[in-house]
Amino acid sequence: MGNNPKLRIEAEGINGLWPILCTPAKDNAPDWSQSDTVDLDETARVVEALIEAGVDGLLSLGTYGEAHSLLWEEKKALVGCILETIRGRIPFFAGSTALNTREVVAQTRAFHDMGVTGTMLGVPMWCKADVPTAVRFYRDVTEACPDTALAIYANSEAFKFEFGRPFWAEIGKLPQAVATKYLGIGMLATDLELAPRLRFLPTEADYYAAARIDPERITAFWSSGALCGPATQLALRDRVADARRTGDWAPAKAVADKIRAADDGLFPNGSFADFSKYNVGLEKGRMNAAGWMKAGPSRPPYHVVPEAYLEGAQRSGRAFAALHAEFSAQTAAELA
Repeated sequence: MGNNPKLRIEAEGINGLWPILCTPAKDNAPDWSQSDTVDLDETARVVEALIEAGVDGLLSLGTYGEAHSLLWEEKKALVGCILETIRGRIPFFAGSTALNTREVVAQTRAFHDMGVTGTMLGVPMWCKADVPTAVRFYRDVTEACPDTALAIYANSEAFKFEFGRPFWAEIGKLPQAVATKYLGIGMLATDLELAPRLRFLPTEADYYAAARIDPERITAFWSSGALCGPATQLALRDRVADARRTGDWAPAKAVADKIRAADDGLFPNGSFADFSKYNVGLEKGRMNAAGWMKAGPSRPPYHVVPEAYLEGAQRSGRAFAALHAEFSAQTAAELA
């Protein structure tokens, strides 16, 4: 992999645990008439707690980060608060997804000027894109923002785009493309070959299995569960790292199995498609139930969630809180 001296990070620098932040909300957030809904105090507290716990990087302004329902002034305040808290200690990608190329370029440039490491960027989702449209979109943005590292936000449900093999074959050629937030691992081995310059970040639930597929390339993962308390995800990171050295993958699998069990309830009817209809409310409901952070309410119109679905997410949050306590105790005992 060649180095681009303009970028603030290369693929080789993306390793370990990368939580994706929700955007903490004040109690007024469900009221559409409010224009100042971001809880910056909680944002700063959570970011500092994650850094002190030992996370390796941060992502923000994705789906449950409510990039689609924040005002521009709120986005700038959030990103500014995160950057002031991080103080250069870990890399930080701020999402700049919007409905058109011009707005994406404007947001990407503004965040870059503020000091972010890169952007986490999905395709515009008003119309369903084909491969030539999606590739052209990313090319235009990277040409307009040549100094900004790009993490592809590959969520087919959110963006109505499959992120298939022809896409990865083309997107892997972009020098700014250093990573992707990746869902599912059924085609991972093929996609790794098609885009050899990218760092693929599977979800926490898939990290163990993905690392077994390619231990050298799969060295980082993204997590929403870490916002229920990061001790479990940190344990997974460290067990996988140990397995690369020793060849003993059983401890990593044990953690991964517990994470998958704790996910029970988050996906209504066991369906990612059903989950995606209420992603914001379900993820924030899970975080609030876990109690490690105050995610607060969701912003309109995404604050309406079926009660039975929300109860499942809250059950998952409590399970993750129990895991966080378990692995925190393990770590304390190991250090004693």
